[in-house]
Amino acid sequence: MTHDLGEPPILEAREAGFAYRRSAPVLTGVDVRVTAGRGVALVGESGAGKTTLLRLLLGLSRPTTGSVLFDGEELSPRDRAMMRGFRRSVQPVFQDPYSSLDPRRRVGAIVAEPLRSLGLAPRREGVDRQVAAALEAVGLPPDAAGRYPHEFSGGQRQRVAIARAIVCEPRVLLADEPVSALDVSTRVRIVDLLAELRETRGLTVVMVSHDLAVVATLCEHTAVLERGRVVEQGDTRAVLGSPTHPYTRKLIAGIPRLPKP
Repeated sequence: MTHDLGEPPILEAREAGFAYRRSAPVLTGVDVRVTAGRGVALVGESGAGKTTLLRLLLGLSRPTTGSVLFDGEELSPRDRAMMRGFRRSVQPVFQDPYSSLDPRRRVGAIVAEPLRSLGLAPRREGVDRQVAAALEAVGLPPDAAGRYPHEFSGGQRQRVAIARAIVCEPRVLLADEPVSALDVSTRVRIVDLLAELRETRGLTVVMVSHDLAVVATLCEHTAVLERGRVVEQGDTRAVLGSPTHPYTRKLIAGIPRLPKP
């Protein structure tokens, strides 16, 4: 199993394990490093532990063994100053844009929410300016701020969710199957948008996905999980093009074309 060396990671799972009370472990001994500018994909079948690992990296759950580190320090939910810096730096994008947006609130208020919750909201006009910039960055018009989520298509709603995630200028986006609820043509446009945001904003993307074409487009590093363990990880082209583990080979057996290593 290979690991990125050199630049210190922004986020790191170090021998991380997770188990619910009186249950078998969901994750065991997971090592994953997220370094600036190097997208990371977490792939595997349903139940492999991908979303649980993403929750640990988001600070929504705590590992029962091992640790999660942010800028080299163990993530501590009780340390308010650390968590404030962490929340500003690491933002989520969830799978379903229908359920992740509050239907009772206008888009402008939804996108501004991280600024307010993190205490980053300046005067009203400053918030409006930041919201407008985030909407523009995801390809939505300024008047979108005054409308409600139900007035948008699924792809547009996911753009709203991405605008909410980038409004506080994070370093890392943690995305859980961000295009799986969308139709094929919309999926392509959202992947293109994420690639553009990586380029223009220097965002690092960590993505749970079962779509290996998306993984190959957005992520330089891939970690393959099977039953809560990382069985193979490394450069995406090598992992997808020349897999060494039988489980990885099984995962990609149905894919007709792969990037060459």
